[in-house]
Amino acid sequence: MLRKTILVLAIATALAACSKGGKDPEKGADGKVAKEKPADLIVAKEDLITVAPNALASGPVITGSVQPERKADLRAEVSAVVLQVLRENGEVVKRGDVLVKLDETAIRDSLASAEQSARSAGQALEQSSRTLERLKTLRASGMVSLQALDDAEVRRNAAQSEVSASRTRAVLARQQLSRTSVRAPFDGVVSERKVSAGDTASIGKELLKVVDPASMRFEGRVAADQISAVKLGQAVSFRVNGYQGQEFRGAVKRIDPAADAVTRQVEVTVGFADAARPSVSGLFAEGRIEAASVATLMLPEGALVKVGDKTYAWRMKGDKLHKVELGMGVRDTRTGDFEIRSGLSAGDLIMRSANSKFSDGQKATMAPGKMASAVAAAAAAPAVVKGK
Repeated sequence: MLRKTILVLAIATALAACSKGGKDPEKGADGKVAKEKPADLIVAKEDLITVAPNALASGPVITGSVQPERKADLRAEVSAVVLQVLRENGEVVKRGDVLVKLDETAIRDSLASAEQSARSAGQALEQSSRTLERLKTLRASGMVSLQALDDAEVRRNAAQSEVSASRTRAVLARQQLSRTSVRAPFDGVVSERKVSAGDTASIGKELLKVVDPASMRFEGRVAADQISAVKLGQAVSFRVNGYQGQEFRGAVKRIDPAADAVTRQVEVTVGFADAARPSVSGLFAEGRIEAASVATLMLPEGALVKVGDKTYAWRMKGDKLHKVELGMGVRDTRTGDFEIRSGLSAGDLIMRSANSKFSDGQKATMAPGKMASAVAAAAAAPAVVKGK
């Protein structure tokens, strides 16, 4: 009886183990486990891109930097000691603001001396003029010689010349006095401070640099063998280092008539098309002059799959996905999209975002109109996988 009981328990245990193990995986005719069939996809309209011709601009590459059109190197016009620097780098200034004050003691003394000399010369001129008039009266009566009259006229003329010279010295001294206060020539920003209080500023010494951020422009260079394609007024798209993800637009304003003797490049000046522009000068910039525009098929980078040196996209045709090899062209610097030279046609439906779980021939169906918005909102991936 005990042996029968043990046998029944053993059989029950074996059956329970088989039931817990689940079903055996499906096997093919050769006895190997068959590959699991990929799940169907439900695709919303937002997940697809309709391939259509777009304008691709082509033209010479231009590289350079952003520079202000209005900039001033403020230099000392008199020799004096720097008393005070009133502005620092980056500070905004208005036209006429005092930026640097120089010692005016010696110049003010020179002005006082010149003014005193002018007053003395004026008095001497008045006296010599009265003497000349008196001698003319006496000469009419025959009481003064002609030589005495001539001598008086010479003294009057000399006094008159001294008045003019002393007045000129006073004006120059007054101008030098005004130059001890270095002022901003226009509204702008201090870009570089060269001196500090206590420095000796000789004539011509650089004190400050002031730039106008509103006058920034792109000063670039183009290879000489491509300069024939560049014309005034052509549109330019470019990017500036430090402003990642932002594209700037402009137009060619000036073309240098001579190429650089060393690099054989031609300088081209590009003005910004709108008020949005960098406020910092000297930043590297690179772009393309839109000398020509052609219609071609374009796809964003997110829709492309790169495997080695080949590029693919997932095309939805009918109710299936197909992996299509593409012939690639250049990248549009304005939009970041890539030119598609072969593999696709206008009107093809391409998955907007490539997914590594897609498989060639996988079934895909469009979501019904009522579900489309729900699918787009619920799916973080480009497509929602529908379970078997």
